[in-house]
Amino acid sequence: MEKNYLLLITALLIFITACHTDDYGDSDDLSNPFFNPIDSSSIANLDQALTDSLVANCRGFGLDFFKLPDDGDFAHIPQDPRNRITGAKVRLGQSLFHETGLGRNPKRIESINMYSCASCHHVDAEFHAGIAQGIGEGGIGFGIRGETRKKKTTYADTTVDVQAIRSPTVLNVLCQELMLWNGQFGATGQNVGTENAWTAGTPKEKNWLGYQGIETQAIAGQGVHRLKIDRDYLSSLPAYVTMFAEAFPSLPASQRMTDINAGLAIAAYERTLIANQAPFQKWLRGNTTALSTTEKRGAVLFFGKAGCVKCHTGPALNDMAFYALGMNDLLTGVKGAVNAGADKPEHKGRGGFTGRTEDMFKFKVPQLYNLRNVKFLGHGAQFSSVLEVLNYKNRGIASNRNVPTTQLATDFKPLNLTSQEIEQLRLFVENALYDPNLKRFVPQSLPSGFCFPNNDPQSRLDKGCQ
Repeated sequence: MEKNYLLLITALLIFITACHTDDYGDSDDLSNPFFNPIDSSSIANLDQALTDSLVANCRGFGLDFFKLPDDGDFAHIPQDPRNRITGAKVRLGQSLFHETGLGRNPKRIESINMYSCASCHHVDAEFHAGIAQGIGEGGIGFGIRGETRKKKTTYADTTVDVQAIRSPTVLNVLCQELMLWNGQFGATGQNVGTENAWTAGTPKEKNWLGYQGIETQAIAGQGVHRLKIDRDYLSSLPAYVTMFAEAFPSLPASQRMTDINAGLAIAAYERTLIANQAPFQKWLRGNTTALSTTEKRGAVLFFGKAGCVKCHTGPALNDMAFYALGMNDLLTGVKGAVNAGADKPEHKGRGGFTGRTEDMFKFKVPQLYNLRNVKFLGHGAQFSSVLEVLNYKNRGIASNRNVPTTQLATDFKPLNLTSQEIEQLRLFVENALYDPNLKRFVPQSLPSGFCFPNNDPQSRLDKGCQ
């Protein structure tokens, strides 16, 4: 028994190492010490070339380095040691994440029970918002992929619940020790030594609880987004009484329904949102027909000549490093954004959190799965497609004049890729990294019986809720 437990922990640590590959921190130098491009100028066997490219960049772990855990394989999902994942926690977190019945702390009573965590991270937009600026309280409508949601006319720009930056996806967050574009949530890893920024009276003070980023954000986000764990209300719903009891069986009933426990359950659920059914994941598991010839060529470019893997290094093709690529910010009036003035600290990236000069305008490397249908990319929603991002990086010219050239990543420069190579990369990212079955992570209904991800009258109509 003890031997099996040690083997399990060893496997988990290997995957955690893979996910949190921040050996070179948040330096502006993109020189990945593990990057070893394969010469793909003359490729006879694409599968072998791709295997060689992956092995050259896998830090000695082999192809398993890039494999995401299977559904339900909790033992191989990186997790906070203070919040072990269980099936019961995941089931509770799934309901709470989508529960519009938690929208019980609005600034305007007209919006009670009308929004949820999923308002800005819903499956129809691959767990993005579907719009440039996610809207919680004060939003109305949904459309098909969340694209028609907008601010209600009864709300002022300053009272609607929006952020001054694009809402990132929660897909594949298992590979993030710190959360948000600036990494401000989380008490471990690179945030050790940033305690002076954990300001009392702000959401960042939740870092003092000592959890990793996913847990910290899930706890702090309830206050930020005007959600409330109303014990009286939840206790009136037998399903929640049962789910809290199953998720936290060692606690007395009176101590189960708390914002912290709700956050821990939501975080456990978020860690299981894994795009492991994407064709590239199938290829990694031995199905050489899962990728087309063009997609394989794009993958060889990604892990080779194009150098994408220098930043997008882990199993989710993200990283916990922060870089300045001079992309535009989300500003008031841009693509309908509100309350996103040029003075917002969010526009300074990591530096807006740490206050350090060397961190200014640097943003966390995002994951790359399920971007095919996402119409707003970049921290400021500057790009409307994967192709636009690829062309921007290929040109290597900053578009944000507020970012000093001294802050730009050293390797942010023209890549000189041909249009054919760009197209091969696009097809790899859009098709090979696309999991078509994310709806498996969404509940059929909620204990409250409310519509989700939003419960306002227009959203109910758009979603076909009763």
